[in-house]
Amino acid sequence: MKILVHDHSGHPFQAELSRELARRGHEVTHSYVAGYVSGKGRLSAVPGESITYVGIGGDAKIEQGAYAKRLGREVLRGFQLVRHVRQVNPDVVMLSNVQIPTMVIFAAIMAVLRRPWILWHQDIYAIALRKLAGTKLSSKFRVVAWMFWQAERWCSRRAAAVVVIADSFVPVHELWGTADKTTVIPNWAPVDEITPRSRDNEWSALQGLTSKPRLVYSGTLGLKHNPHLLTRLAAAVSALGTEVDLVVVTAGAAEPVLRSDAAALGVDLTLLPFQPYESLPDVLGAGDVLVVLLEADAGAFSVPSKTLSYLCAGRPIIGFVPSENLAAQLIEETGGCVLSPEESSVAAGAEWVRDLLADPARAAQVGKASRALAEREFELSGCADRFEKILIAAAR
Repeated sequence: MKILVHDHSGHPFQAELSRELARRGHEVTHSYVAGYVSGKGRLSAVPGESITYVGIGGDAKIEQGAYAKRLGREVLRGFQLVRHVRQVNPDVVMLSNVQIPTMVIFAAIMAVLRRPWILWHQDIYAIALRKLAGTKLSSKFRVVAWMFWQAERWCSRRAAAVVVIADSFVPVHELWGTADKTTVIPNWAPVDEITPRSRDNEWSALQGLTSKPRLVYSGTLGLKHNPHLLTRLAAAVSALGTEVDLVVVTAGAAEPVLRSDAAALGVDLTLLPFQPYESLPDVLGAGDVLVVLLEADAGAFSVPSKTLSYLCAGRPIIGFVPSENLAAQLIEETGGCVLSPEESSVAAGAEWVRDLLADPARAAQVGKASRALAEREFELSGCADRFEKILIAAAR
């Protein structure tokens, strides 16, 4: 069977699934948006792999904050994606992390062409927009949220099948009338690619990191995240008598905020752009504590994929995330710390970090529990079996 998997972000586990499908004998093309700046997975074939990787949309860096320009670009990308589908000519297409304007254009033309496609639903954008409107975004975005709700529902109805990443998505698809074709398959991370590494490794030496304990955050910092929590946590831990370094690997609008905060609070900050995927295990391994952020507005409808990579790395995790989010459940299961994503939670978080760093045996135990959970829950073959069954049914 000829399969096209298009993941806008180019994340690691989507690419891993494509490789597994290719290993099973399918003819797989895996595409992504080249200009989208994020932590990408392995997007090139190694000797012996029969898979094609394609970056679409050009290499120019995408500016997420220029909303009018962004809308035009996302509509254009819908036509680019359709052209890409016609070039590949697959039996079935699966979309992940695709913006709503792009998906509307795509779904409409796929309906005309009578081509089957699957929605791998990672975020319910309409709900996130509705909650952000009037807070981080202008109240005018309430109208946009309503339009996105209608558009997201319309697209879901035209998909041959829907895969969602958490049970919390199912009630929404019940409202949309698409629950009968919806399957829950939680996200995972590549346990064979992201492995535990020594704290002091080649990457940490190259960055000139000191011997002080390190708080590490690696991933996107957008509207769903509060970067102030990172600097305030580091400052609060240091104020308790445990000096720490803060290492943040990201790109975008949060960079000047982090620099300004760090200077004002006296935080030792190492701010780096997204690193090559092959360096990710060393990046995460260099941390004594890994930090996850997710605003309350994101609720149960967005699961931070960085949490899954953190678990693979076998390090203790502190998460400032809503308690109902799947990430919170995973962190708590390993003995990590979960707190409300409010600045009032920083003091409690700092105490937890201080106590953990003072007890190396406990820190090692939490790290081992993280890795054990990843090895237990992120087994690829079972996930691939379920995706393969859905893809074959949709192609028929």
